[in-house]
Order: sequence, then C-alpha cells, then structure tokens
Amino acid sequence: MQLYPALITDALQTVRYPGNGKNLVEAEMVEDDIRIDGDSVSFSLIFDKPTDPFIKSMVRAAETAIHTYISPEVKVTVNVATRQQPATKNAPVLPGVKNIIGVSSGKGGVGKSTVASNLTVALAAEGYKVGLLDADIFGPSMPKMFGIEDEQLYIHEVDGRQLILPIERYGVKLLSIGFVVDKEKAVLWRGSMASNALKQLIVDADWGELDYFVIDMPPGTSDIHLTLVQTLPITGVVVVTTPQEVALADARKGIAMFREEKVNVPVLGVVENMAYFTPAEHPDERYYIFGKEGGVRLAEKLGVRLLAQIPLVGSIADCGDSGKPIALTEGVTAQAFTHLAHEVIDSVAERNRELPPTHKVELKH
Repeated sequence: MQLYPALITDALQTVRYPGNGKNLVEAEMVEDDIRIDGDSVSFSLIFDKPTDPFIKSMVRAAETAIHTYISPEVKVTVNVATRQQPATKNAPVLPGVKNIIGVSSGKGGVGKSTVASNLTVALAAEGYKVGLLDADIFGPSMPKMFGIEDEQLYIHEVDGRQLILPIERYGVKLLSIGFVVDKEKAVLWRGSMASNALKQLIVDADWGELDYFVIDMPPGTSDIHLTLVQTLPITGVVVVTTPQEVALADARKGIAMFREEKVNVPVLGVVENMAYFTPAEHPDERYYIFGKEGGVRLAEKLGVRLLAQIPLVGSIADCGDSGKPIALTEGVTAQAFTHLAHEVIDSVAERNRELPPTHKVELKH
C-alpha cells in the first residue's frame, strides 16, 4: 500500500470540527507537516487554544478516519499545536494593571458595594485609570448603581483571543455577573460554577491598562474570596464596617482571614460607613445611630489605617438607586469619598514602598 499526503488529507476531510461544523482541512486545522515513512504517518492538528475542549476527540476522530478510509494497518501519530500559546506559570494574569484592591466586609448590609462604587468613581475623578469587578456573585448590585442594568456585553478579538469588553461609565471600566443573569431571579450556583464564572470575568476580559482594579467582594468569607486570592495578586484590601459591635466582630474575622499566614494579603485600612447621621437641612449636626467611632477603635486595635468615616444621608441611597454614585455630586458625603480615594492612594503607595509585590496565593490541601 502506497501512502501519500493527498490520501491523508482526503481522509481528514471526512472529520468535522464541532466548533464550526467545517471539516479539518476546510477549517485549516491540518498543519503542513505530514510525514510518511513506510506504513507510518505523522501530522499535526492545530487548534486556536490549548484549552480547546475538542482536542482529544478530534485526535481520536482523525486516527479513526485514516484507519477507516485508508487502512487499519497504518500507524498514525497525531501531534497537537495551538495558535494561542499557553500562559507561562508566572505570567501576570492582568499585565496592564498596576494595583488590585479588594473591598470586603465581614457581613452584608454595611454598605460595602456603595463604598466600592463611589471609591472607583472618586479615583477616576482624580485622573486615574480605574476598573471595577462586581465579584458579589450572589447579589450583584453594580449594574443598578451605575445605571447600566440593560447594557449588553460584547466580545472583541485581541491578539487572537476573544475577550469580553467591559462597559465604561463615569470613567470606570465595569464588569458584573449581573450582566449575564436574569436580574429578577436568584443566582443559584454551586461554588465551583460561581468561581469559574468569576475567573472568566477576570482573565477573559479586556481590562487594558489600569492604575487601580477594584474588586467588590462578597460579604463574609467564602470560596469566592479564596478564588480571588488564588487567581490574582491582590495589592491590598479595604474592609468596610459600621460602628455597631455586631458588624465590628465580623470585620475582625474578615481581617483575620486576610492576615492568615497562607493568605497574607495586606489590609490597606478600615472604612467606617454610616458613621453618623447628618440631616440634609442641618449638615453640621451629627447623630450616632449605630454607635460612635467603632471603626476608629477597630483600626487602632488592629494597627491599620482608618481610611474614612462615611456619613449616613438619605441621598446616598437615592443616588445608588438612580444609577449615579453620590461621589459625582457635591456635599459632605461626596467629600468623604474624595477623602477616601486620597487615603487609599496613600495607603497603596505606602504598602508598595514597604512590602514586596503580592503574589497569587497557593493553598495546598
């Protein structure tokens, strides 16, 4: 039996690639490296990505096609090549991002997402390039807070990769799981599903060049937090609490998690949200509804910076509901968020001067 390249390609034309319905030759997936030596043949199949889910099945199908249409006696060697080179182990996940900041809280209801959204807007107002990832998988609120609930996500190609294009609003690049789930239904995902969805918003998105990449983390401590510290080298975290003791107790646990030896993510500081109530008609008056300076005492006790005390005013909720963060307005609360942005900038700079670069966490079971 005489083997020749055209015989091989004719057999491979009977194999269709599920990704586009074309046969292997038509899809230009057969590399021009067919080698024949007696009754042995070798060639390469080329795929777009090293993670292509059809690699193994296509290799088996190619072998079967040659055995079926030529001879079962042919010894077949199929090599695999990819157009997109696999990332090296130590390659940065977000090479264009200078600082990654997590915004966390020990419990829900303390205004973590409000702080995260207004922090990013205040940083952008200072002239920085800012991105915001809504990683609160089970309660995404950023689309509402930025007034972009009905926006559609688009994908474009960058260096051969299909990447999600973040939505830009108020100078902030934004992605949220809220863009891809029904906003009227609860998100019912197992931990692994949520983690995989979150990773896709990080690594398969075109974040570009950023000075600050802010992550609105879920409240408490969960698998999502571990996914984040294992996926990204987080520069530091901002912990949000209210002055009341029940919130402070949970904030302590959250800080302890980030300081745990295996995690070891620096704590940039504490934000005391709802620090006091200020009536709109009497901006100089303060009423300590949830207790006084609990966040101040927490920061002092744990030896971290008090980044800001954010007052409780009715307009902050109105702005969030209307899709325009209050940091874009004028008044005492907007000034508080501007102050927070300055403190975060200083705290990040201090952390970068005094501590080595953060690395992704490798947790061994």
